[in-house]
Amino acid sequence: MDFARPEYLVTTAWLAAHLDSPHVRVLDVTAKLNGRLENRAEAECYREGHIPGSLFFDSAAGKGVLSNQSAELPWMWPTVDEVGAALNAVGVGPDTKVVLVARTPREGIDSGTMWCTRAWWTLHHSGVDCAILWGGIEQWEAEGRPLTDEPSTVPSIARPAVLTPATSGNATQAEVLAAVHGTLAQEATALTCLVDALPADSFDGTGTSYGPRSGHITGAINVPFRSLIEAETAAFVEPAEMHEHLSRAGLLDERDVITYCGGAIAATVDAFALALFGKTNVAVYDGSLMEWTADPDLPMNNPSGAA
Repeated sequence: MDFARPEYLVTTAWLAAHLDSPHVRVLDVTAKLNGRLENRAEAECYREGHIPGSLFFDSAAGKGVLSNQSAELPWMWPTVDEVGAALNAVGVGPDTKVVLVARTPREGIDSGTMWCTRAWWTLHHSGVDCAILWGGIEQWEAEGRPLTDEPSTVPSIARPAVLTPATSGNATQAEVLAAVHGTLAQEATALTCLVDALPADSFDGTGTSYGPRSGHITGAINVPFRSLIEAETAAFVEPAEMHEHLSRAGLLDERDVITYCGGAIAATVDAFALALFGKTNVAVYDGSLMEWTADPDLPMNNPSGAA
C-alpha cells in the first residue's frame, strides 16, 4: 500500500538532490520551548548545526511566525497577511516548494514531527506547495549528510507567494460543539468524528491535563499521534500500518473529521496522516483543550473520575 498523496513527504535522498535548487526552500521549524513559550531552538540547535541553506522558521513559539499575533491564546490560526509576511521574510515565492525540517531536542517534549505537521497544515491550507522531510534532521545526520553552522542567506524573490485565505482546515469552538451534539444525538451515524490526538492517559484523565479540567471532549475518540509515527523526528509508520490505525478508528470513511489536542499542535499529526491518504474533509480545532477546558459549560468526559 502507498500513500495517496506521497508528495506531502520527501526523503533525505530527494532533498540532497534538490538542495541547490532555487525553487526549493528548506525551513527549519525545530522547537525548544521554555515556560513562556519562547523558542530557544535557533540559538541552541539551529546555530550549532543545520542543513546547508536551510533557514530558521520560528513557527513553534507561542506567538511564532504562523500564529495570530492578536489572539489571546498561543498558536491560533494566522491571517493571510501574517502568513505572507512570514514567507516573504524567508524568500518563498509563488514557484517555491517549501520543505519543512526539524529535529527533536528533547524527546517527549519537543516533537519534531508535530511542529513539522503544524507548519505544513497551516501553509498547505494557505495554498503553499510544501512537504515534510521524512525522518527529520536526525535521519539526514545519521546518513552522514552535511550540517553546517554557517548562516544561510535569504534568497531574493521576484514577487511574493500567492496565498489564499484558508476556508478549511481549522475548526472553531462552535463547530466542535455542533459535532458533540451530533455525536450525542446520532451516535455512530454522527456526521463529524471528533479525534483526540493526545496520549491515552490524557484522554482518560489520568495523565497530563491541558487546562483546568482533565479528560476529553465528550464524544471524541482517541488516536494518539505517537501511534502514527516511529519516532518524534517525522519518521512516520509505513503506509499500511498507518492505514490500519486510521481505518480501524473509522477515520477514512465519508464523515468529516475534527482533530484536537492540547494546543492544536499534536492534532495536526493525525490530520496530516489523513491528508496522506487523500482525505480532505478534515479540520483541526484551533483552541483545542486550552480553550475548551476553560469553559465549565462545555461538555467533557473524565473516565478517571478525578476532579
